[in-house]
Amino acid sequence: MSGNGRHLLGRYIVADPAICHGKPTFRGTRIMVWQVLDMLAEGLAWETIIEECHNSIGKDAIAEAIKLSGQAFIMHADEFALEPVAA
Repeated sequence: MSGNGRHLLGRYIVADPAICHGKPTFRGTRIMVWQVLDMLAEGLAWETIIEECHNSIGKDAIAEAIKLSGQAFIMHADEFALEPVAA
């Protein structure tokens, strides 16, 4: 992390308060990670997403976004519970 509050979240993903209000973006872009994850959820092919992002990100960056989002989900899964489930 640098002195300006910028956090490197991975090799391709950064959170910088000066860019997109600190939401995670792909390094060197203003493409927010949640936008790409939404495109994936809609079923868009990785190649299509890369084209839609004007080739500013690659497959490795998308894969990192998926991996980090999975880790975050595991750590915070209880926050997404709709209702308790009987054991």
